[in-house]
Amino acid sequence: MNSGAGGGSGGGCAGAAARSRGGSPGGDGFAPSALGTREHWDAVYERELQTFQEYGDTGEIWFGEESMNRLIRWMQKREIPLDASVLDIGTGNGVFLVELAKFGFSNITGIDYSPSAIQLSGSIIEKEGLSNIKLKVEDFLHLSTELSGFHICVDKGTFDAISLNPDSAIEKRKQYVKSLSRVLNVKGFFLITSCNWTKEELLNEFSEGFELFEELPTPTFSFGGRSGNSVTALVFQKT
Repeated sequence: MNSGAGGGSGGGCAGAAARSRGGSPGGDGFAPSALGTREHWDAVYERELQTFQEYGDTGEIWFGEESMNRLIRWMQKREIPLDASVLDIGTGNGVFLVELAKFGFSNITGIDYSPSAIQLSGSIIEKEGLSNIKLKVEDFLHLSTELSGFHICVDKGTFDAISLNPDSAIEKRKQYVKSLSRVLNVKGFFLITSCNWTKEELLNEFSEGFELFEELPTPTFSFGGRSGNSVTALVFQKT
């Protein structure tokens, strides 16, 4: 997936259509979906790996190129040191890691619970001639002990996919927050891009141990005389 627990090689957004304000059977507001399962993302990245090996196609960019540029612009504006440790939670095809490395970041790590995703991202990184990127098969909900001490954590679609897991999605979201608190340094930043959650909902989900630092601008749409955002991008800081 795009991450250690779901979703993300597409340029669009996994699971946006699964939102049900009337509530799912679990009363959580989301209808369970295969997009929240490891089996789905293993199959996705097995196909993408085969496509890359045959045609050299790296696949789509989750949320599009602008989503990557938005995050890098923020890091540049905030003068994040180029040697700051950055973790991409659910790296998928690793394209965001490539962009970070090209920008000059030198201490970056990508994790994904799909071995095929890590194999794909490793192949793409090798093709780009980059050597300063660390990759690891890792389930963010069941972390190994050595993963910690990051200044920046980035999520583009993983928390969305976790929310669609047919099995105990609420508990998995709570575990996600615990894992995030463990790997991120105090005063470190968490950059999340979501198409399933509003700003207010994310503030509630990450209310324990994190505070909103900044909301990033995202494209707006208009329909029926009303306007809104199809994507939410927030920066939290660990307290």
